[in-house]
Amino acid sequence: MKRNKWRMIFDIARTELQTLFFSPIAWLTLVIFVVQASMTFSGVFGTYVERFNLGYRPVNLTQGIFSSYRGLYNAILPYLFYYFPLLTMSLMSRELSSGSIKLLYSSPVNNIQIIFGKFLSMMIYALAFIGILFVFIIFGACTIENFDIGLALAGVLGIYLLICSYAAIGLFMSSLTSYQIIAALGTLSILFVLNMVGGLWQDVEWVRDITWWLSISGRANEFISGLICSEDVLYFVFVTGLFLSLSILRLNAIRQKKSWRKAWSGYVLAFLFTFALGYITSRPKVMFFYDATYLKVNTLTPNSQKIVEQMKGGLTITTYVNILDDLFYLGQPSSVNADFQNFKKYWRFKPEIKMKYVYYYDRGYSPSLDRLFPNLTDRERMLELAPRYNMDSTDFKTPEEMKQIIDLSGEYNRFVRVLERESGEKTFLRVFNDPLLMPFESEISVAFKRLVMDMPWVGFVTGHGERDMDQIGDRGYNLFAQNKLFRHSLPNQGFDVTKVTLDKDISDNINIIVIADMHSPLSETEMRHLKNYIARGGNLFIAGEPTRQDAMNPIVEQFGVTFMPGRLVKESEHYDPDMIFSLPRPAPWKLSYPFGYLFRRFIPMPTCVGLDYSLAPEKGFEVTTLFTSDTLKTWNEVETINFIDEPVVLNPAVGEKEDIYATGIALAREMNGREQRIIILGDADCISNAEHSIKRKGIPAYNYAVITGSFFWLSDGVAPFDVRRPKAVDNKVSVGMEGMGIVKIAFLWIFPILLLGIGILIWIRRKGR
Repeated sequence: MKRNKWRMIFDIARTELQTLFFSPIAWLTLVIFVVQASMTFSGVFGTYVERFNLGYRPVNLTQGIFSSYRGLYNAILPYLFYYFPLLTMSLMSRELSSGSIKLLYSSPVNNIQIIFGKFLSMMIYALAFIGILFVFIIFGACTIENFDIGLALAGVLGIYLLICSYAAIGLFMSSLTSYQIIAALGTLSILFVLNMVGGLWQDVEWVRDITWWLSISGRANEFISGLICSEDVLYFVFVTGLFLSLSILRLNAIRQKKSWRKAWSGYVLAFLFTFALGYITSRPKVMFFYDATYLKVNTLTPNSQKIVEQMKGGLTITTYVNILDDLFYLGQPSSVNADFQNFKKYWRFKPEIKMKYVYYYDRGYSPSLDRLFPNLTDRERMLELAPRYNMDSTDFKTPEEMKQIIDLSGEYNRFVRVLERESGEKTFLRVFNDPLLMPFESEISVAFKRLVMDMPWVGFVTGHGERDMDQIGDRGYNLFAQNKLFRHSLPNQGFDVTKVTLDKDISDNINIIVIADMHSPLSETEMRHLKNYIARGGNLFIAGEPTRQDAMNPIVEQFGVTFMPGRLVKESEHYDPDMIFSLPRPAPWKLSYPFGYLFRRFIPMPTCVGLDYSLAPEKGFEVTTLFTSDTLKTWNEVETINFIDEPVVLNPAVGEKEDIYATGIALAREMNGREQRIIILGDADCISNAEHSIKRKGIPAYNYAVITGSFFWLSDGVAPFDVRRPKAVDNKVSVGMEGMGIVKIAFLWIFPILLLGIGILIWIRRKGR
């Protein structure tokens, strides 16, 4: 008996497919799809072929061609939205308008078989779309070295599930009316609602999870990126099942002539049951993930996974949101679900993470509010703004109430999170003053790391006119030393910072000390305390400047290094002669991975001195040259004083010699059972506040990497957090420029014409019968 039931479903599907493939619309849709897909694929693939043949080595070719924002998958998704209303509009409308539905009712077939048979035909037809995509996948696998097949197949799975959902929705709308155009428009309307519903009522706590889950917008995106998530798979299954159930209920209502109350009660129960399943399966604790990509790019890096594994017990992330802050929109109630996605990778490994949001008002940085409400108090401003966000004034804590919970004045009363373990450890996680705002995995994971281990302390030596970690002027070090809004600052990369004076021994808690641009020499007592720190194996970061040699050389000479007299200069048409654009050497990349970001970049060093390290090996140090002057035309100028008005002239008679000079070195030696590490720069300005913001035309610079590279090495790799992945291997394509011309002809002309020819032959044959 079961066999007959399944046979009936297959018979209905076969009949529907015959009707579909004997109609022009099915073939026309496929031809249009092929043309659109071929144009996108040929354009993107051709771009990479051109780059490769010009000598570039593009990486992540599979992702770039198939999954990037302009890749094949993302390009075709919007078109599917319009195809399937046209393809499904006649599934049931034709039966209702022609009266053939009565023949179905009089035959030994039930409503479930009718709906399942119709839907099965669309599932099979959808395979034609998938087959077209497989042509491009097979071509990519044959022409791209180390093609990431998992990424490509995950995207196809997501697209197929999306198509099936569209088909189920179209089938239901077709069962509601005998007019095919109305069914198509109704399907478009439902799809439009499902795409927009995720943004509705997000400010209502008990509703936002329902509307967020119901949204079909972006549901295939994770598949396209290579991540298969149980929540998304089950979403498509549940939505497809829901609309198939509604179609069956609709036929039952017609066949049994049910009252509208009974019919609607069935619809409501189907909706409620689906929503309940969807809510349960979207909870982090029951979600499962599979990263199909070769390099697991959608998964936390192994280092991040290790840190999360160490964090036993519960973790609460409390987000403090100030309505008087320009960044309030990041955490307003309507943005909560979107904000959750910033931690979705971490849910996979720690599903017990809890998210809390605390709303308050206090004086914050908001020039726009100062212009809008110049004469209002903070409370009056809050009362004006709260209704605009559909919030009540009682939702916001007062400054006095906040002081009893936490003092955020040190965070400028800005959008900030507090990560707190069940065992009591706490730390801040910030957003930053850059276009990307949100922290990356490196910043999030280093905040997690703070909760499970002690992080390195950096001490900035003061007392002799050194560069100050508090100074916000051009020459100061505030930006990288402690600016909380700067992504690359030491605190945001995992370091704790403090000031250090050498009138007493340096605390054992200090792991690295910074001595930069010292104006006057150390006293005997101060030098003794410094030597005690060095003797115990402490690490140092030292930066010199011209005219400071007398003060700085007594410090570096004990390492066998000397700041050379005078300063480095070179003749330049556009810059002062003492502006040196240093180049990184290859060796530092192996020493500290962030130095690799300096590849093909300069390190601008205003007023730089050369380094003589010839005696360093005698002191037991292994020397690595980090940076050097960029050309042989550089010399050590010892005569000129006024570098603005006076020309610089090479004078070999006084020892000036054109050469390539070291401007940055790294020293390492065994000391007390550990490796002591020291970095010495010939310039203190290259890491100053000004050099992080100055842009010079034609000079690609990335001085942040000088800091991150140096302190990563000095901290023995503890911070900044290492989130490197293996390098992409799909970086070579075997098609040349001539071959690309043939490929374009094949995809843009032969493929569509061949498909169109098959369709015409079948249609003519059908007409002949």
